[in-house]
Amino acid sequence: MKYTVDKQEKYCIFKLNEPKLDSTLAPTLKTELITLNAEGTRNIILDLSEVNYTDSSGLSSLLVGNRTYQQDGGIFILAALSEHTMKLIKISQLDGVLNILPTIEEAIDAVFMHDIENDLKEGSEE
Repeated sequence: MKYTVDKQEKYCIFKLNEPKLDSTLAPTLKTELITLNAEGTRNIILDLSEVNYTDSSGLSSLLVGNRTYQQDGGIFILAALSEHTMKLIKISQLDGVLNILPTIEEAIDAVFMHDIENDLKEGSEE
């Protein structure tokens, strides 16, 4: 599986450099997302701009990533989805479950908003 990881202070951009997210790649993607989380990454942006095709195994790996990061209080964002991948997510009725944004820039803004919201919640609970 070809990918790049760009770690920043508040988030990590994981760019999948593959045309297909299918049953051959899904297990490896799950492993990488869980490993990054275990290493301390709380917020992740998954850049799918090069992915033209996704199947149910690919969707499963996205759901595992989403659950892993949300359980940890972080945010899991999908960015730059192809028309095919977006259509599959909508058909599966996962567009209400997954955080999906059209650009990396908007995803980065969403990470900072998420952190601000968490800080405000923690402040009001004290």
